[in-house]
Amino acid sequence: MKAIELLEASPVIAAVKDENGLKRCFESECQVVFILYGNVCNIENIVRQVKEKGKIAMVHVDLTAGLSSKEVAVDFIKQNTLADGVISTKPLLVKRALELGLYGIQRTFLIDSMAMSTTKKQIDTFHPDLVEVMPGIIPKVLKEIRAYTDIPIIAGGLISDKKDIMAAFSAGADAISTTKEELWFA
Repeated sequence: MKAIELLEASPVIAAVKDENGLKRCFESECQVVFILYGNVCNIENIVRQVKEKGKIAMVHVDLTAGLSSKEVAVDFIKQNTLADGVISTKPLLVKRALELGLYGIQRTFLIDSMAMSTTKKQIDTFHPDLVEVMPGIIPKVLKEIRAYTDIPIIAGGLISDKKDIMAAFSAGADAISTTKEELWFA
């Protein structure tokens, strides 16, 4: 499935940060789950639970305890879980995911013009499947990234209500990710 098709099927992404959130996301219509917690001992089980519910599992490798910031971390996820993709702030890990046939999501924090410039260079160099822009409540920046690339964009971070969701979509986001559970059901 193409990355944009994932977002069309699930424009609100459940970003889970603990077991309670994981159980709650199973009750939602969210088809894509960002796994923002876990460790090398339990990530296989977390991903398995997501897959058993028929959902798409994306593991944030930077937040999985016990994994390094080296490409072998992505190899570990590929070899030991049923994950569909990985999220990382490290472009080389995203590149490795793409090489292994996983979805590669580049998470980027746009805090100033230098970060914007770096993000554009990373998009051009590594061609991720998806770009997650944080914080997701900055429509002007979302519009600039949308004008720059046709890579699907996810707005994440500080999304707190339906107005934030609608503003992100209006600014060109293809989906939003949020840990705010009540928005998974909006």
